Amino acid sequence: MRIPAHSVCTAIRDDIVAGVYERGSRLTEELLARRYGVSRVPVREALRTLEAEGFVVTRRHAGACVAEPTEQEASDLLEMRGLLEPLGASRAAQRRTEAHLKVLRGLVRLGQERARRGNSDDLRSLGGWFHETLAQASGSPALTSMLTQLRHKIAWMYAVESPANPVESWTEHGAIVDAVARGDSERARAITAQHTERAISAHRLRFGSVGDRAERVRNSQHPVNMPSLRH
Repeated sequence: MRIPAHSVCTAIRDDIVAGVYERGSRLTEELLARRYGVSRVPVREALRTLEAEGFVVTRRHAGACVAEPTEQEASDLLEMRGLLEPLGASRAAQRRTEAHLKVLRGLVRLGQERARRGNSDDLRSLGGWFHETLAQASGSPALTSMLTQLRHKIAWMYAVESPANPVESWTEHGAIVDAVARGDSERARAITAQHTERAISAHRLRFGSVGDRAERVRNSQHPVNMPSLRH
């Protein structure tokens, strides 16, 4: 059974983000195919996609390598997020569906409940789902795709400190949804801009040690040819 290239791409991207592959390290088709249990064809396609996304570069005499973004490039990503997320919220207030609102409200309820209980383990993933759904509610596939790529790259380059007051953070999520539900695009934009600015201030560039990376490699298991995978 042929494993789709997008599944291989997701697996490689996730491992790059997790730090399994060191910046600047070579990504050979043969070793990647062996690692993920696939042929070299989907690996080759995945590497082309990851190069277009900025995670991989092709170097003369070395082939595909993990990109080495500069601090300026990393900083630019946060600035782009600060501009695009408020735009997405503004568009969502104009274009959201009832299905989007239902999901957003459900995520806010879960997030507020977890925050009040001090259960922070799920909050980061809930926050990611919230912002992904908000982007989808913008009704702009191009904007949604850009925000998704930004989130992947920011997660690769930055460590994020937990918010000092998660209850307040999820109260802001709720206020965003209220503005979106009312169709108030300006308020949705303003609250999201404030929320994003606070979130950005908690980001710290990550440049892990060799020992940290070795530990991540030992702990990483990411086969893509599993029965549970959607094809």
